[in-house]
Amino acid sequence: MNARTASIVAVLVLVVAVVLLLRRGELLGAGPISIAFQVVAVLLMLWARVTFGRRSFHAAANPTSGGLVTWGPYRYWRHPIYAAVLLFLWAGVLSHPLEPISLGLVALATVMTAVRIRSEEHYLRAEYQGDSGYDAYARRTKRLIPFVF
Repeated sequence: MNARTASIVAVLVLVVAVVLLLRRGELLGAGPISIAFQVVAVLLMLWARVTFGRRSFHAAANPTSGGLVTWGPYRYWRHPIYAAVLLFLWAGVLSHPLEPISLGLVALATVMTAVRIRSEEHYLRAEYQGDSGYDAYARRTKRLIPFVF
């Protein structure tokens, strides 16, 4: 499967997993700690979205015009929006009694996010090459957890 198709499938499966978690009542945090983590996730997502600017979302993971974004939260994370999505999902699910279905859905969402990241990075490497391109950015910036991973 090519990167474009993988990205589109990943988005669709991720949306289905999130909707199912919402319908099961296990998406939103159930206590003050999980809600606090989810608020942080929303703030991170907003910060990243504002930094990213007027660029659009592409289900196929195509790079947007305007150059590689390396400021704001992108200075610390290569994928702050995906980090925020994962933080939001895991905080919600872990705040409820653990059930195999909800754990399976959040694990599936995590795998689909990883597929999406891999697809985007494939296109970003091709689009932004050279000494100041995506590979150099990737060497100095972690994917999802600043200074760790």
